[in-house]
Formats: sequence, structure tokens, C-alpha cells
Amino acid sequence: MTASSDATLARPLTAGVVTALVGFTSTFAVVLTGLRAVGATAEQAASGLLAITLAVGIGCIVLAGRSRIPITVAWSTPGVALLAATGAVEGGWPAVVGGFLVTAALILCTALFPPLGALIARIPPSIAQAMLAGVLLPLCVAPFVGLVDDPWGVAPVLVVWLVASRLLPRWAVPLAFVAAIAVVAIELARSGARMDAATLLPRLEFTVPALSVGSVIGIALPLFVVTMASQNVPGVAVMKSLGYTVPWRPAMVVTGLGSAAAAGFGGHVMNLGAITAAIAAGPDAHPDPRRRWVAGLSAGATYLVLGALSAAFAAIVLLAPAGVIPAVAGVALFGAFGAAVQQAIDDPGERVPAVVTFLVAASGIAVFGVSAAFWALVAGLLVRGVLHLGRRAG
Repeated sequence: MTASSDATLARPLTAGVVTALVGFTSTFAVVLTGLRAVGATAEQAASGLLAITLAVGIGCIVLAGRSRIPITVAWSTPGVALLAATGAVEGGWPAVVGGFLVTAALILCTALFPPLGALIARIPPSIAQAMLAGVLLPLCVAPFVGLVDDPWGVAPVLVVWLVASRLLPRWAVPLAFVAAIAVVAIELARSGARMDAATLLPRLEFTVPALSVGSVIGIALPLFVVTMASQNVPGVAVMKSLGYTVPWRPAMVVTGLGSAAAAGFGGHVMNLGAITAAIAAGPDAHPDPRRRWVAGLSAGATYLVLGALSAAFAAIVLLAPAGVIPAVAGVALFGAFGAAVQQAIDDPGERVPAVVTFLVAASGIAVFGVSAAFWALVAGLLVRGVLHLGRRAG
């Protein structure tokens, strides 16, 4: 292999590493927050993070290697934000795992039965995005609540995030997490506490799944809708804008099977990359679009390495002072929240149903053991139906 070919290969390899590093370090705290919120123990949440990271890594390698295009896979960040807003459900953690399996089955069904995907596509984007915005709101206000409760712990995170957002926008959230690590290190030095070496070893913990009404209607269905509307569909659009056609059926089969494999160990759901997809598939990865697929392989391999380190990341989260990690999770979701609000109210004719959807989702109400996200969809679609009734006929 010549020096020029080595240099040529280095660009997509580096792009893939950056894709995985940004994707993981920006949102792994959100994953742990969401899993803990629905009843996972610290060990089960760490297992879930490991399982979904490994599934994402394998998914990237399989799809990029098979299609020879730079497809990348990610976990559903809006999905774990949904979990954080949902809280405990009837049946506890086993029922949550059962809900993850149902979501995986629904993703597989979109590959086998295209009308199901078409049905999801018929949900007005304003309603889907308003539900997402309502779910994200409590997480996005957490940094400011934490700043009041623990200014010395949270302020460094927010300052680093703000400065990095100006100078290194892509690395703003990872650098905010670095600031959180510094806060944890200072707290450990001050208190004299020690980190148990055993917690640094990655370990999968299997949970026998169960099902309940709350887990199916309150977790599986909203998780499926959010993943499809906020991740898979935008992921396809991002790739199309870069000149690539995503093979829909193979992509849904891989992400569905990967989600199912990770579910029993606490992993929530994986999907096509959207935000980070542009790093691996964009011109910076390589001038020749035909060679960028190597970035998908590189991203997958990097995710596998990060999976081996995931227990250490989870241990840092456990040791952090209250408010510090929620601050990192919150700033990681600012962009998603802003985009969701903008899309929700962009069309004046859809604004009232979107506002109702947003408010119901943000309220956190649970009726019959079913989370607010589901009722937000119901309320928004109902209001929209009433307001639009007979409009076409007129």
C-alpha cells in the first residue's frame, strides 16, 4: 500500500472515529438517565449502555460493509429522553425490557410490512415533534435547576459548554462531560472516596422480559414513533442530501434485530444515525463519495471499543454530585429541543394541536399507568381532527 493510499484511507477512518466519539460522549449520560428513570438499577443501566453500544457498533459495520455506503447507526437519544420523562411503569424493569422488545418487533415490521412505516409517516410532523419537545423539556431545564442547587458543581459544565459552543461546536457536549469528570475528580479528592475497580469492568446483566399495558402503550408505542419520526426518517433524509440512498429494508432489519438482541440486557433501541451521519458521510470524510463507506466501518469499530469502556463512564456518572450529570444530559438535548419546537410550530395551521401535544407531554401525567407521551399523541391528533373536520370538504 502506497503512502498516498494510506493518507486517503486515513480521512474516512478518522471521520468514523470522530462520529462514534461525538455520538457516544454527547449522549451516553442521557441513556443512563433514561434507563434509571424507568427502574433500572445502576448495574442494569450500565448493562443497557454496554448492550446498546455493542449493538450500534455491530450495526454500523454490517450496514456499511454490506451496502458500501457510509451508513452509521446510533441509539435513539429522543427515545431515552422519553424514558426519562416516563418514569416507572406497571411491572417494573422487566416490563420495560418487554417494551423494548415490542419496539424492536415494530421496527422489524416496518421492514416486512411497508404499510406500517407508511402509517407512522401519516402522523403529522408537527404532532410528533411537539410530543418530542414536551418530553425533552424537563431534561432541558435540569441544567438551570442544578445551577441553583449546586452552582459550584454545575457552573463549570455550563461555562465549558458555552465556550466550546462558540469555538468548537461539534465538541461542546463532550467537553462539557470532560468538565463534569473534573468536578467528579475534585469531589473524590475532597471527600476521600474511592472508585471500586470492579465497577470498571463491563458486564451484561440479562433481565427476563415481561409485558404490561403501561409498557406496551406507554413505552413501546411512543418509543417506536419517536425513533421512526425523529431518527430513522431524518437519517434517510440526511443521507439523501449527501447523495446516498439508504437501503430501507436491510437497515430496518439490522436495527430491529440489533434492538431485540440488546433489549434483554437493558438496551433500549437503535436506529439510523441522523445528526452524526453527516460526519461520516459528508465531504470532509473523503472527496470521493465512493470511499466514505470506510467511515462506517471505523465508527462501528470505535463503538465496540467504547463499549468496553462503558462501565467506567457509568461509574463516573454514579460518583458525580447531584445535578452535574443532568446538566450534561440537558445541554446535549438543547439542539434536539430547539429543532423539535421549530418544526412543531412552523405551520400556523398546525400550531394549536402542536401546542396541546406539547403541553400534555410536558405535564408528565400518567393515566391508567400509561405515560404522558402516549396521551400527548392522542390529545394532539384529537384536537387536530376536530379543528380540521370538514375543512377539505368546504
